[in-house]
Amino acid sequence: MALFELTLVLLLIAVALTALSRRLEVPYPSLLALAGAGIAFVPGAPTIEIDPELALALFIAPVLLDAAYDTSLRDLNRYRLPLVALALGAVIFTTAAVAFVGWKLAGLPIAAAIALGAIVAPPDAVAASAVLGQFKVPHRITAILQGESLLNDATALLIYRLAVSATLGSIMLSNAIPTILLSTIGSLVAGYLLGRFSLLTLTRIEDAASSTVVQFAGTFGVWILADRLGLSAIITIVVYAMTIARTAPRLMSARRRVSTYSVWESAVFVLNVLAFVLMGLQARSIVGRLAGEGQAEAFVFAATVLAVVIVSRLVWVMSYGVIIRWLARFGSEGQGRDAPTLRGGVLVGWCGMRGLVTLVAAFALPADFPGRDPIVLAAFAVVLGTLVLQGMTLKPLLRLLNLDPDTTVDREVAQARVAIMQAALDILSGKTSNAAAAVREQYTAQRTIAENPEDAQAATEYDRLRLYAIKRQRDALEELRRDGTIGDEAYHRLEEEIDWSELAASPAGRFQPLTT
Repeated sequence: MALFELTLVLLLIAVALTALSRRLEVPYPSLLALAGAGIAFVPGAPTIEIDPELALALFIAPVLLDAAYDTSLRDLNRYRLPLVALALGAVIFTTAAVAFVGWKLAGLPIAAAIALGAIVAPPDAVAASAVLGQFKVPHRITAILQGESLLNDATALLIYRLAVSATLGSIMLSNAIPTILLSTIGSLVAGYLLGRFSLLTLTRIEDAASSTVVQFAGTFGVWILADRLGLSAIITIVVYAMTIARTAPRLMSARRRVSTYSVWESAVFVLNVLAFVLMGLQARSIVGRLAGEGQAEAFVFAATVLAVVIVSRLVWVMSYGVIIRWLARFGSEGQGRDAPTLRGGVLVGWCGMRGLVTLVAAFALPADFPGRDPIVLAAFAVVLGTLVLQGMTLKPLLRLLNLDPDTTVDREVAQARVAIMQAALDILSGKTSNAAAAVREQYTAQRTIAENPEDAQAATEYDRLRLYAIKRQRDALEELRRDGTIGDEAYHRLEEEIDWSELAASPAGRFQPLTT
């Protein structure tokens, strides 16, 4: 009961911290990390033990699916070279550097040291996106960071699984290559087939709440099935999510889609909060067990791992940039334009904040794992240190770098908006009724606005008047319920219809209704 009450309080605190992060223009995970660290000093905080396998499935599976669902296949293909360099090369390089430190400085077994390296290797794009989304940074950088965050999780957690198994004696590192190949190929096939099967199920469910429950159950089911079959649950979930993402939106009604997206956004937020809470409680018990000289050595080791993680990413990213720019000098003009810039490399290198994956992977280590306490403490220090040190300094760094504004997505949205409005007009061209004429007039006005996105007056004239009318509709609906003309069931049904009209009237969330 104490844990439940503490969780409720911390969820409310997390909401307040999120609002504060928007005001300060810092990543909300940075403030969550500080709150999680503060739990270690709360007197009487409960001690929590959770099954390692449950921790991975509960926290990683939904977050991975949410990230993979939003990933652009076009951007993955367009930026495949830097993505491979980061999601594969940087993860392996960081894992090796940290493993060497763990082996030499802390005396960890080599497999356990590799597990530590894999735990702290994958950056989390959530923190970076929280800040980068407030600035018009080049789309290339945002796309690379988001794609890296998805793919590097698969790389790091695959290495993590193998290293943990080798430490516990269930597999030899010398025999790992065939295991990796079989696991990767099998996971790709299983993820695709399970995704196709899931699409068949989703088309038969119309209720929004039931559909959302089935999606969560399917996510956990895919993870558990892949794990039981000896496949990579991470790769399977990523492929599964990307498979359904290409088709599911067309098979879902607007109501189901809006409801589902809201639930998933909230669920990912709650999982982030709970992960920091649980890790804070773990750190508290670990600090208590590491008494005397062992405690000081553990903190020195954690600080060293933090420094190695930050430096190794900067070294890898900057070295990669130098090599690509050098090669671009001998290539075509187009290759030269696509080469990473020095300022872009600095930003990508500094966006190495660790987050949920690192926390949960450390938390999921078996209780009898060699060096578990210093490993978990180091992982917590890396998450806290990178989120605070790098996350809190991203905004001033962006101002210092003064990157050229990027309007790539805005241009694509404007172009697509014109196309879909014209498609609607084309299909209505043969209709001659008065209703068709009224609908054509609406779409013509929307197309005009889409063709002239800079014309704020045109947008105001059309959309703000619609929102003005909708506001009066809401007032009338409230009056009908207040005077007892309609009951709550009729009220909520009409409220939903007005909500959809308001969403249609402000597709980009740019306009506010006029006041009387």
